[in-house]
Amino acid sequence: MTYLAKPKLHHPALARNALGLTRRDYEGAISTLCAGCGHDSISAALIQACFELGIAPHRVAKLSGIGCSSKTPTYFLGNSHGFNSVHGRMPSVLTGAALANRDLIYIGVSGDGDSASIGLGQFAHALRRGVDMVYIVENNGVYGLTKGQFSATADKGSKSKRGAVNHDEPIDLVVLALALGASFVARSFSGDKAQLVPLLKAALCHKGAAFLDVVSPCVAFNNHPGSTKSYDYVREHNEAVNRLDFMPERDPIAVDLEPGSVRDVVLHDGGTLRLRKLDGDYDPSDRVRAMAYLEAHRAAGEVVTGLLYADPGARDLHEALETVAAPLNSLGDADLVPGSAALDAINASLR
Repeated sequence: MTYLAKPKLHHPALARNALGLTRRDYEGAISTLCAGCGHDSISAALIQACFELGIAPHRVAKLSGIGCSSKTPTYFLGNSHGFNSVHGRMPSVLTGAALANRDLIYIGVSGDGDSASIGLGQFAHALRRGVDMVYIVENNGVYGLTKGQFSATADKGSKSKRGAVNHDEPIDLVVLALALGASFVARSFSGDKAQLVPLLKAALCHKGAAFLDVVSPCVAFNNHPGSTKSYDYVREHNEAVNRLDFMPERDPIAVDLEPGSVRDVVLHDGGTLRLRKLDGDYDPSDRVRAMAYLEAHRAAGEVVTGLLYADPGARDLHEALETVAAPLNSLGDADLVPGSAALDAINASLR
């Protein structure tokens, strides 16, 4: 058996970020996915986003479930923490890790089968609780590991590679995320790096539950005429509501003087997500109108992409539970065992 490995030597002239790291320092193992798989483009966008933000890889924890998408954390940030959980259970594992150690940046990578079918309940509760995370669904509309059956996100009327027609209504994870209270909701396309990278950078700097649904064509089973998640279909039906730039706090902010064309969303860390509106009527701060907009364009066969909703003042699960500032894994016996007097006081307060 032949194993491929990346060379350990780096060219001395490679560009470096604020930490002195090169883009190569954010890569992982060589992908074993099909050549042309959209998931590899998402991995490349994550590498680019973390490199440009200057995030130290050891500050990131990446978690996944089961499926082609859940293999992809192996292919980015090889020097970060990682955990590959069971099918559909990534959100609960991530929630536990985030509560135990708030000092890490949590990236949950899932797929339409992992999150919209067996893991739908886990998906729902992680978002409604406001877990501080970036939740990415690599959405191709099929079960790629089991030969291309329709997944729960496949559009009604779309055709499989073998010609079968899907008669079931799709689950729109973006609309569901909005209804569940996610404070940052976006959709993008794996083939649109110019849009996807700034969305990822903004999501990584957002406090609370940030959800990204990324249409990611499966070249083996769902990239044919009749598919609504193929490269050609998404490119022809992409309705982008905004064009995006992300500026970290340390960068100077220049304002576009054309009135009404630019809107800035300031994130918790001081960074700015700048939206250049392509649809003048779209308001990314109105959750209800965002849901109506998505449904209207879905009925017209259009795939709406861009930043769909953001709440800069969102709270996360730590604030809701009033947890201590220190990570739980750093607390000693004196912090964790308050003594009988403290326990008596707690019991008395519950009577």
